Amino acid sequence: MHIEIRNEQQQDLQSIEALTQAAFLNAEHSSHTEQFIVNQLRKDGQLTVSLVALEQDAIVGHVAVSPVRISSGETGWYGLGPISVWPEKQGQGIGSQLMHAALEQLKQLGAKGCVLLGDPAYYQRFGFQSYSDLILPDVPQLYFQAISFVNDIPKGTVSYHAAFNATA
Repeated sequence: MHIEIRNEQQQDLQSIEALTQAAFLNAEHSSHTEQFIVNQLRKDGQLTVSLVALEQDAIVGHVAVSPVRISSGETGWYGLGPISVWPEKQGQGIGSQLMHAALEQLKQLGAKGCVLLGDPAYYQRFGFQSYSDLILPDVPQLYFQAISFVNDIPKGTVSYHAAFNATA
């Protein structure tokens, strides 16, 4: 299996939407609005990184990264997610390849770090961990994680873009 990772292109948008919907269809901790979030981030010009994974020219994965606000005023931080892989392709390393590519692209853009909401057992392998002074309201601390590219974790409350409230 050869996977190519590249930036999204205009002709990918419908495939990304279908993929994202399918990837989260049976997810336990999902609002099932992830495809709307990605579309709204794109529409609002907040999709800093949007990468697709291709297998034989078919999109099999996608990752979105957008800026976040931190109450301390710290800048240069981004939120990773949603990250999606077709259900029948999950567990084959496609998500890991997308994670590495997205984090590398953030570093190249001069980002200070990245946060995400997800399973610690999965994301710790990429260097993410939970920090008691970096908070996403109404979320168990264990699941809100960060990685710093500058060896400094800000303190404060994180806010995602309003697109994360999109429902259509």
